[in-house]
Amino acid sequence: METVYIGADIGGMTIKLGCFAEDGELIEKWRIPTRLEDKGSFILPDTAMSVKERAAKRKWMVAGVGVGVPGPVTKDGEVLKCANLGWDVFSCKQKMTELMEMENIEAVNDANAAGLGESWMGAGRNFQSMVMVTLGTGIGGSIILDNRVLHGFNGAAGEIGHMKVEYHEKDVCGCGYRGCLEQYASAKGIVRIAKKYMKEGSHIYINKDMLNAKMIFDGAKKGDESCLEIVDKFGEYLGTALSNVSCVVDTEAIVIGGGVSKAGSILIDKVSEWYHRKSLYALQNKTFCIAELGNDAGIYGCAKLVIGRGKQWQK
Repeated sequence: METVYIGADIGGMTIKLGCFAEDGELIEKWRIPTRLEDKGSFILPDTAMSVKERAAKRKWMVAGVGVGVPGPVTKDGEVLKCANLGWDVFSCKQKMTELMEMENIEAVNDANAAGLGESWMGAGRNFQSMVMVTLGTGIGGSIILDNRVLHGFNGAAGEIGHMKVEYHEKDVCGCGYRGCLEQYASAKGIVRIAKKYMKEGSHIYINKDMLNAKMIFDGAKKGDESCLEIVDKFGEYLGTALSNVSCVVDTEAIVIGGGVSKAGSILIDKVSEWYHRKSLYALQNKTFCIAELGNDAGIYGCAKLVIGRGKQWQK
């Protein structure tokens, strides 16, 4: 039988699963629906059952399972509530250990899993330390230091989406507070900025009721004045926030992923520009790059947690 490791990345709609060899080769990946009924009580049993069924069919010997969760997770595998899944406080690691009937089980925040995946086999593979930012509907973040995930005391290290960057904001962020980076640099945040700055005659003005981040970046690439102004403002918010992060962790690289990162070089150039305008000289030598693993980053990171000694990748 082939010895394999499983990465399971739990999302609000689907659970992404990947089977890996010890050297990091992705052997196979698949998805199952996320059943949110009964406060998410089916999620982990469904995950374990899917892994067992696939392993029996493929004749795999599963040597470890790593689970990514969209919420704070301590380094001991305890989930500190996860509203999107209906979960309260409980040990995800212990529950999966019981369901899989094996010891090599780890649980991690999904953004930390993605950062670990990119650090291992993606855009950060040539660096010992990096910050990863995922720009989607919201903003996720993770910090890798000396090839280890920085969890923090409550598993919430790297949550830069809720760093305060605007002190006069009146609208409330999803976290319940105001002025968070997520309100300006996420996909929704960019649209919020656009509605404030766009002018009549702009490429995007005629589509203002159907506006999205891609339209804004596409407009900027075409030289649209309003779009360029909006992208510059976005770059100022994110670049300044990352400059503040660097004052604390000072990593080698900054990796940007998520759906918004598909804008490519224009995004990297603008964020990098503002980062360097706001940073100390000693923090200037950062490499900025786009994430490479896309939606698979989470399963890579989850698998890495349990491959080999696994624990060496946690801090």
